[in-house]
Amino acid sequence: MSTTTEFTNDEKQALNEKNSIIHLVCLPAAAAGILCLAIRWPMDNWAVQCFWTVFTGYFLFCWTSCFHETAHQTLCQSRRVSIWLGRFLGTAMFTPYTVYRESHIRHHAYLNKPTDWELWPYSDPSTSIAFRRWFVWFDLVFGMFTSPAIYGRLFFHKNSPLTSPKTRLAIRNEYFGIVAVWGLIITLLFYYEAWPAFFRVWGIPHFLAGIFQSSRKLTEHLGMASYDPMLGTRTVLGSTWFTRFCTFANFDIFIHGPHHRHPRLAHNALGEQMEQYISEHPEVDFPRYSTYLGAMWAMLPAMFKVPGVGMNAGAAPPKVAKNEGVDDFVRDVTSEVLADEDAELSAV
Repeated sequence: MSTTTEFTNDEKQALNEKNSIIHLVCLPAAAAGILCLAIRWPMDNWAVQCFWTVFTGYFLFCWTSCFHETAHQTLCQSRRVSIWLGRFLGTAMFTPYTVYRESHIRHHAYLNKPTDWELWPYSDPSTSIAFRRWFVWFDLVFGMFTSPAIYGRLFFHKNSPLTSPKTRLAIRNEYFGIVAVWGLIITLLFYYEAWPAFFRVWGIPHFLAGIFQSSRKLTEHLGMASYDPMLGTRTVLGSTWFTRFCTFANFDIFIHGPHHRHPRLAHNALGEQMEQYISEHPEVDFPRYSTYLGAMWAMLPAMFKVPGVGMNAGAAPPKVAKNEGVDDFVRDVTSEVLADEDAELSAV
């Protein structure tokens, strides 16, 4: 178990120089939306309430990107802040911080491979096409529930790679914390008969946030066969102010290829890294898009035809990774983890 991400001195300097505070706009924005829904501000009009519901849902979705940043521990200089903010956000999303971090480490190391637990069932060649065709739509609509279940598989599955007693104890304790917090909340809701209000200000926006999150996951991954981080993900480099703002509010996670290849790279450097790859390798047709809508449109056929990644998208079985014992985010997945036969951009 690696409880903290180990950074090089250069990586530490880059993290120290970036300013993540302004990116945390998602936290107060969602809270403001919940407040406006609760007090029905500025008026109890259906159109106004619909606006605040979508607004709150979107910024709750941005909480998932902040959660992602805490798992990498690239949010700020303090790892302690990342861990405890991650636990707070994970509790809100029914997902223990440690199980998410362990799952996400493997997602980076074994992208699109059968051992990519985070992309189950799309990465699992033992699942049937019929099941995946059904599940992908269930996953899209009910992401609020499927995401915690998919991450939880890493802990509860009989073949879980999590064998460290320390890791399993940490996850178990975080699950207990989630049950305790939500048990208290549910008790209070019953006592004060506040279910209708809670459903309106939290339940519906959280449900929408789950749809947004599943849409992002599918857009960036579904239908991608390559195990190479730069070719096995869709990258969005925003050309409009709206796409750029959404990218900003989500800690630049939309620039997904460079993020997958360099998991410890500060998020504010991902755009520059992508531009560098494009400049140095004009012959490579990177799956990049100028709008998120364009990336979604490219992903859409996979939802109807064969929902899958890696082998389930037509790739050959992956070769043995260079580092089979990955327990932390590496500096460069292609050079440190990916087998040479699977590295389509081995010269980059």
